[in-house]
Amino acid sequence: MPIAVDIDVMLAKRKMSVGELADHVGITPANLAVLKNGRAKAVRFATLAALCEVLECQPGDLLRWEAENTADDDVSDSGRETPVGTGA
Repeated sequence: MPIAVDIDVMLAKRKMSVGELADHVGITPANLAVLKNGRAKAVRFATLAALCEVLECQPGDLLRWEAENTADDDVSDSGRETPVGTGA
């Protein structure tokens, strides 16, 4: 995926766990893990804003663009997108 997620970097800098961040942001730890591990296909602006507020950072500190790999990209078995920040 051409968008890389660096939430783990900011978590380490802030000495915060995934569970703590999820609680502060208002999403489930499972949904945060989906985003953190790069498996999410979308993120709501409200969720991104909450992450930035809690981590005291800018969106560019959490997300960066990488050139797309020409090898087979990861594709989910179902082919459906996994939204993040829906609380489901």
